[in-house]
Amino acid sequence: MVFLLNMSGRCIYVTLLVYLQKNYNNSIMAVVRTSFENNNEIGVFSKLTNSYCLVAIGGSANFYTVFESELQDVIPVCYTSVAGCRIIGRMTVGNRHGLLVPSGTTDQELQQMRNSLPDSVKIQRVEERLSALGNVIACNDYVALVHPDLDRETEEILADVLKVEVFRQTVADNVLVGSYCALSNQGGLLSPKTSVTDQEELSSLLQVPLVAGTVNRGADVIGAGMVVNDWCAFTGQDTTSTELSVIESVFKLNDAQPSAITKEMRASLIESMT
Repeated sequence: MVFLLNMSGRCIYVTLLVYLQKNYNNSIMAVVRTSFENNNEIGVFSKLTNSYCLVAIGGSANFYTVFESELQDVIPVCYTSVAGCRIIGRMTVGNRHGLLVPSGTTDQELQQMRNSLPDSVKIQRVEERLSALGNVIACNDYVALVHPDLDRETEEILADVLKVEVFRQTVADNVLVGSYCALSNQGGLLSPKTSVTDQEELSSLLQVPLVAGTVNRGADVIGAGMVVNDWCAFTGQDTTSTELSVIESVFKLNDAQPSAITKEMRASLIESMT
């Protein structure tokens, strides 16, 4: 418990409560912590973009409620499997323009997604040796980073369906670019092992600010540990408050610039104490 002392020395905590209540009532939860069957790897079991969200079937009611409460009034939430698997976040790659799924995706699964997703979203199967597309591709609505050994045909389909510019890259010397970073149109979070030089190079390619960080209490597999779009993010239950602050800041969620947060809190505290 944090206590504040007024001029007469009496212990008060109302100031902090007023600040928290005011900000809670006037804003949405930008970063939400949840888990899938006690698993913190949210990015394995879901896929979030600016025009739709995919979540794996077979989860708990609480898991679905978290996504629905944040998203259902804005974008559709589709419950599905991919190629008979629940690890849909690692099997697919998409943005607001389209969605690519592996060749093993069944006709029934494909139809389920087409029925749930907006008509503007193009869905296409891909014949690719590296079939876990979410592990080997990371993208936002404009740019994609891909595994250096991705097929040329897949690269062309990616550029056509998702309408992105494609770059063959690694993240912290890892070829699984989709596993070790998370991107939105506002920013990106990279593996903590990413050098400053690599961060600057990737930031130049993507034209968004990037920082190195972790999720789920120190995990460096960023893409598997969280999902994010331009206005909200979901992470595992183990994600610490420090990690949440970094995520809110780099992805510009709730206008979470560190200087703005500090100034607003200081002004609120001073106003309440005078």
